[in-house]
Amino acid sequence: MIKLISHFLCKVIINTYFCAEFFESMTEEQLKIIRNFEVRVRQTLFLCDKLKKENEDLQSQLAVQKNANESLNKENSQLQIKYNNLKVARMISVGKDDFKATKNRLSKLVREVEKCIALLNE
Repeated sequence: MIKLISHFLCKVIINTYFCAEFFESMTEEQLKIIRNFEVRVRQTLFLCDKLKKENEDLQSQLAVQKNANESLNKENSQLQIKYNNLKVARMISVGKDDFKATKNRLSKLVREVEKCIALLNE
């Protein structure tokens, strides 16, 4: 839409410059206004093209960042699962060690009780 409008305006400006009847009837002030308008239109078109390119660049950067963010989220989820698995494994291993230590203490206590009973029976 912008290109159509700008194209139309450029044609109007060009036709204005080359139309002999209209050109002769225009004052210097009017010509100055038209030239100024033409410069402004060209500047606007240039800025529009520049902003379009910048927008495309930003869109591609955004897509790259979204992909990176998605992969980091997946990696984070995998690491979270591994961390939870390690916590459970550690709890189980600590539980086995505690179980063995408790079993050894109970065995020692049972032997001491048996010695005491043996001494009492004598």
